[in-house]
Amino acid sequence: MARPRLNPRTTQLVFGVFAVTAGALIALRPDPPHPHFTTAGTYGYALAAVLSFGGWLALGRPALAARTRQVLIVFHLLFVPAQFLFLFAHDTPWLGMALSSAIVGGLKPRFPRLGRMARKVWLTLHVGIGVGWLGIATGMLLLAIIGATADSHELQHGAYLLLSKFDVFLAIPSALLTIIIGVVVSLGTPWGLLKHRWVLAKLVIALAIPLLAGAEGPWIEELEARGAAGLIEPGTTGMLLVGAMGLFTVLLWTATILSVVKPGGRTRWGRRTEERRPAPNAEAARPVAAGTVAPSSR
Repeated sequence: MARPRLNPRTTQLVFGVFAVTAGALIALRPDPPHPHFTTAGTYGYALAAVLSFGGWLALGRPALAARTRQVLIVFHLLFVPAQFLFLFAHDTPWLGMALSSAIVGGLKPRFPRLGRMARKVWLTLHVGIGVGWLGIATGMLLLAIIGATADSHELQHGAYLLLSKFDVFLAIPSALLTIIIGVVVSLGTPWGLLKHRWVLAKLVIALAIPLLAGAEGPWIEELEARGAAGLIEPGTTGMLLVGAMGLFTVLLWTATILSVVKPGGRTRWGRRTEERRPAPNAEAARPVAAGTVAPSSR
């Protein structure tokens, strides 16, 4: 029995309606906690709505369908991690990330292999930014510990103030760039995105950290605001923040180790792909008699 397939035109229409709704909810939210992310979400979903409705029209025209599919695949691959940022303004992007992922899957993307030089450039960027993200996470862990144990107002407030700046201006961009570049490297090389367990595990870790960060962001804001008024007792919130920063650091070290060790072998999807691939030089040698082979004519 054939599995039902998502109609690409229908999903574009649905996402266009969602994008208009989500953009309006973000723009009209009273007293937004993060004005910059509110602005980014409003304009980001406006752009998504234009592309979605345009894609709905273009996919109905055979001459434009192939190019439109390529544009939509690239856009939604980039838009999934971008919507993590919009979560700082509203909760609606959770649904948007699920819809974007479903759209990419429904469009059946096929990606060309990166050339040798392009692969080296993208891999260098991925490693460099990934190491930077690990360094930022380690620094944020130390700041959380200082804030929870400091006995002076200046030191405590400075630690939580720096922690809030690191979170918004360093950790979030590093996470976003690492995910995007990692997806490019995976899809543009034989490793694939879902073919090997260690690549899939790294993807889960990279996506899990921004999800978990949605909880620690308010803790940082609370402690920074309380610390501005004078020396405070961080209490449970301070210890939860230390635990969260420690967890992020451990997860990023785990991703680093996975990149070096590459454990686990192929996933089920990766094994099916390998089985469907024709064996190289299948006709290189043909048996003609017991214990005798004939060389290939090539």
